[in-house]
Amino acid sequence: MTDIITGDTINIFGHHISIDSIIIGIAIMAAGVVLAKIASVLFKKYFGPHFEENTSKNIGKGIYYGIIIITLLAVTTSQGIDLSGLMVAGGIFGIVIGFATQSVVANLVSGIFLMFDKPAKAGDVIEIPASNTTGVLLDIAIFSTRLRLFDGTIMRIPNDKIFTTNIHNYSRLAARRADFAVGIAYKENIGKAVSEIKKAISEMPYVLVEPEPMVWTEQLGESSVNLRIYVWYPGDSFMEVVPTLPKVVKEALDKAGIEIPFPQRTIWYRQLPT
Repeated sequence: MTDIITGDTINIFGHHISIDSIIIGIAIMAAGVVLAKIASVLFKKYFGPHFEENTSKNIGKGIYYGIIIITLLAVTTSQGIDLSGLMVAGGIFGIVIGFATQSVVANLVSGIFLMFDKPAKAGDVIEIPASNTTGVLLDIAIFSTRLRLFDGTIMRIPNDKIFTTNIHNYSRLAARRADFAVGIAYKENIGKAVSEIKKAISEMPYVLVEPEPMVWTEQLGESSVNLRIYVWYPGDSFMEVVPTLPKVVKEALDKAGIEIPFPQRTIWYRQLPT
């Protein structure tokens, strides 16, 4: 681009623009920058608390740069500068780049949708079955989502992999349910076993009274009568309940003298005639 100053005008892209118009354009551009900053600040103040921190930050940036781009285009066109040729060239270039960056665009769009859908917030424990991944959500950024796994490592997952699959959120609700199966011998009294199990799990400190624990006969198995146990506990007390539940049930049945059988087979040998 060659700029030629002649008298009180400047030649830009073959158009003679007066210096006064340029000054006005600069003033409009400056006003647009100020407006963009004000709009961004107002959004963060009044609407930001309704979104996650990273979501609010990304939307605020989008508003800021969006207003600046619109202002720049308005100033350029108001000066009579024809950008159609540049836009055509940019469109062709954009198509080429679009084919080369399909995954990037998919991650960008998925990130925007995730920010508005809000399937989880920072600090929630989530599971992504498709990738066999469970961890604590750190943030949902524009292109990717980061999880802190329970082995202490950080995993980055592209947003399109998150948005197009199932997400299990283990922290959204206040209470969660754990279930556990145990088998007792056929010779044992089922009512007594159920009573002993309920008594033992009701004494566990993190098991909720309401909904109350449930124990019922699930199946008459090959080697045992199988009981299914359901208990509810606070959502953030997983480690205090789930790993301890089998131990508590086993000790209660042992204390009551109730047998927990293991599979057995009786083999009969046919006596062949001599």
